[in-house]
Amino acid sequence: MNDIATVFASTLSQENAVIPWENLELAPKNLIQAAINPESHPSCIVYPENASQLAEVMAIAHQRQWRVLSCGNGSKLNWGGLSNRIDVVVSTQRLNRIIEHAVGDLTVTVEAGMEFAQLQAILGKFQQAIALDPSNPNSATIGGIIATADTGSLRQRYGGVRDHLLGITFVRADGQIAKAGGRVVKNVAGYDLMKLFTGSYGTLGIITQVTLRVYPIPESSGTVVLTGKSISISQAASILRTSDFTPTQADLLSSQLVTQLGLGQGMGLIVRFWSIQESVKEQSNRLLAIGQKLGLDQKVYLEEDEVNLWRKLPDHMHSSADESVITCKIGVLPTAAVEVLTNVQLGMIHLGSGVGLIRAKDKIQVLSLRQLCQSHGGFLTVLTAPVKLKESLDIWGYPGNALNLMGGIKQQFDRNNILSPGRFVGGI
Repeated sequence: MNDIATVFASTLSQENAVIPWENLELAPKNLIQAAINPESHPSCIVYPENASQLAEVMAIAHQRQWRVLSCGNGSKLNWGGLSNRIDVVVSTQRLNRIIEHAVGDLTVTVEAGMEFAQLQAILGKFQQAIALDPSNPNSATIGGIIATADTGSLRQRYGGVRDHLLGITFVRADGQIAKAGGRVVKNVAGYDLMKLFTGSYGTLGIITQVTLRVYPIPESSGTVVLTGKSISISQAASILRTSDFTPTQADLLSSQLVTQLGLGQGMGLIVRFWSIQESVKEQSNRLLAIGQKLGLDQKVYLEEDEVNLWRKLPDHMHSSADESVITCKIGVLPTAAVEVLTNVQLGMIHLGSGVGLIRAKDKIQVLSLRQLCQSHGGFLTVLTAPVKLKESLDIWGYPGNALNLMGGIKQQFDRNNILSPGRFVGGI
């Protein structure tokens, strides 16, 4: 056992709480190696059992200036920039308990290492759910979802990850435990640490516990898919965007993605309604009529077929056996979504927000698509890509003027730069 692993093993007495790098199996090694500079590797991975143990681990790391990469199950470790010279990986995997489920108040407080799918199954017994749809839902942890701001099509109705957070507890870089917010829907105004930590990629602190909003599971659901010429899809999207429809999920799909999903030919618009049965039926029929008027092909998906369709959609964007695939998160003005999708093979963009995912084939296309997105008031960030490409490219491509502000915040939370260094915007 190496020196760093020995120090942590003496602090955490539980069996298998510290695993030296040389004893790790290949799968976790590959996950970690995809997130760090390839010329180095950490000494070990540490699994604290609770927040107090995690605080002890961080206090030791802070004292000895050891660099820490935090994760849950590691399903999104390969997102973001490459971290530099990591000494130890700290996993919240064993912080996986429900603290409180206030059924009547529609809130739940859980530890950060709880798996999203497990939490949804527990809430489902009460006909409730978290209104997020992250990538890799079966392995994603709550803390990882917040740290990467990872949600999908449900943002159409329920907003992004930050809109679901009511309270947060985290361990600072110096090992102190801090918290913000509470367990009620309304909180007094103040410095919003919950929004600050959302999408911070573990660079400000390690999340240990969160309180989230939950929502009743709707009575009925139905999905309408329109496919055809891009100009007609654009017209349908414009009508939907400016109408009194209340879709829960709504995405524009590239032609190749439509084909791969077996939805038809041409570009696609996929719209889901959650409500009482009468409302779902009425809105679906109105949308079908719009599609027919525009000469678009139409399909309706219900029950298990609908569930499978929405499960397959993000899988096609995130899953690939080819490690050379480049997956990017983008944002553009919603009115420019169709134009962007005509320039990519695989892509989906959320109708209301203009946020989406695309696949790129190489660095040249990444830079070209980034320029296109920025010309429409947007952005392009590389999520996953081969390590060599990440080394040669500014994966965030941030053109704004807030880097000094972000750097100042990083200094306040992590003066010695030991938390996931290099993973965030501008090398933060």
